[in-house]
Amino acid sequence: MVPLGRIAGVFGVRGWVKVHSDTAPRDNILRYSSWYLKRRQDWEPHKLLDGHPQGKGLVARLQGCDDRDQAAALVGCLIAVPRERLPALDPDEYYWSDLEGLRVVTAAGAELGRVSQLFATGANDVLVVRGERERLLPFVWNRVILEVDLEVGLIRVDWDPDF
Repeated sequence: MVPLGRIAGVFGVRGWVKVHSDTAPRDNILRYSSWYLKRRQDWEPHKLLDGHPQGKGLVARLQGCDDRDQAAALVGCLIAVPRERLPALDPDEYYWSDLEGLRVVTAAGAELGRVSQLFATGANDVLVVRGERERLLPFVWNRVILEVDLEVGLIRVDWDPDF
């Protein structure tokens, strides 16, 4: 499963939910006709009946979620789809979930830690690397990111370990 977002809140009284999407553009999450929601430790399938942008966010209606109480029970659930349903990527493109957990080392071989998460800024994506301390590294090819090797589980960077 590849997480694409989460249920962020309830919308109205008829079972609609607010959706926080990690897709780009954010409404791409609505292209999937079924979602898997993680409740406790299990992924549960849910059919997406409707969804659209609402203000600065998204709202969606799921099959079997007909009132505010049912919607409230879903708040906080991760939204995911099976990896095979995702579009193919170009070389040098990665899904964030593929990068999380990878080791990060400098070109000189200094270990910086592991990618704990990523987030987007207006300029570029940022890797949050946790090791002996937390570092924020911009995901900029050939300036900071030198190599990503998913098979080995490694990202090589041009970064001063003292920074």
